Amino acid sequence: MRHFWRALGPGVITGAADDDPSGIVTYSIAGAQHGTALLWLAPVTWPMMGAVQAMCARIGMVTGEGLMAALRLKFSRPILAATCLALLIANTANIGADLAGMADAAEMLTGVNSHLYVVVFTVAIAWATVRLRYAVIANTLKWLALVLFAYVITALKIGPHWGTVFRDTFLPSMPGGAAPWATVVAILGTTISPYLFFWQASQEVEEEKALGRHTLVARSGATPDEISRRKLDVGAGTFFSNMAMFFIILTTALTLHVHGVTQFNTSREVAEALRPLAGKFSALLFTVGLIGTGTLAIPTLAGSAAYAFSELFGWRQGIDEHFRGAPAFYVVILISMAAGVAFDFTNLNPMKALYWTAVINGVLAPFLLSGILIVASDRRLMRGQPSSTLGRTVVFFTTVAMFLAIIGMIVL
Repeated sequence: MRHFWRALGPGVITGAADDDPSGIVTYSIAGAQHGTALLWLAPVTWPMMGAVQAMCARIGMVTGEGLMAALRLKFSRPILAATCLALLIANTANIGADLAGMADAAEMLTGVNSHLYVVVFTVAIAWATVRLRYAVIANTLKWLALVLFAYVITALKIGPHWGTVFRDTFLPSMPGGAAPWATVVAILGTTISPYLFFWQASQEVEEEKALGRHTLVARSGATPDEISRRKLDVGAGTFFSNMAMFFIILTTALTLHVHGVTQFNTSREVAEALRPLAGKFSALLFTVGLIGTGTLAIPTLAGSAAYAFSELFGWRQGIDEHFRGAPAFYVVILISMAAGVAFDFTNLNPMKALYWTAVINGVLAPFLLSGILIVASDRRLMRGQPSSTLGRTVVFFTTVAMFLAIIGMIVL
């Protein structure tokens, strides 16, 4: 068990960050509106997400640089600059919506105005990201991943009818109409999110720097043992992420959907709707989990855009760097978080913002996956260690599936 725990790192953090408030809201909408009909997406997307994150991890481990640095060698700067800008906009909207969701949940627990919590959460997360070293942040985020079990406990406490659950999990039913297809795209977008691609690769570089490999030459290449450990790490992280997705959909299907509650405007309304249907303890677990995953996800969202910009323009970067040593890197992080705070003081509906951010990510992701697949298949760029045939095949079919889901949503 000690060996297993030591192997866990960037993969578990990335997997847990995937279940941010945006993901929780998306899964809640799926369960509330469609019942258990979309449970099959949890086991289906696990190998898809795992293959994608393992490929991004391999790029970071083998090249010794982040994902944008690798993409820069294959694609033109204007295209990549537009990608960075789209990533920053999507991530900032996601941060704002996540902060709103966390603050609403905290207000429900304490009665203190949510706007105050938005500022408190932002200041605390920003301070930790700028001031603390990577090892401290990584270990803290790894422990925060345990909050995902709150959703498992909530669903088990309600007591589902397992025959129906197994049927809808292992006998997929395709949605009919535009709304279910939009939900499928949103689930794919919040599960296989662009920001996670950049974060995963960059954290591999941070891990190697923490081991004293400060030059590109020292970081280039990876041993079979290192790759195997990361596959275990990514496999575990994506498994727990999708397990949480499964139980969030199940919880809201057994409560909100059964009682006809399909529309809500805030994450607080979701938790409050659960209280009379699932019990006070279940609503509390749901709320605490939402705050914990938001704390985990926001540094990931802000950091991924900062890594992408830094690698594209050659800025000094890294969470272990002091602010004066990497000012542009940290400015991107702080701007993204500050814009997220501003988002909370607008009249935008946070639930709709969370949901449609997931849809936008679902549209952006397959285009990025196409570029990642090209990079991971290049033997020269990958130092003679390209991704495996199986990994490339799964990522290829993931890309095709996401394009088909987008087409299904648009056509219908």
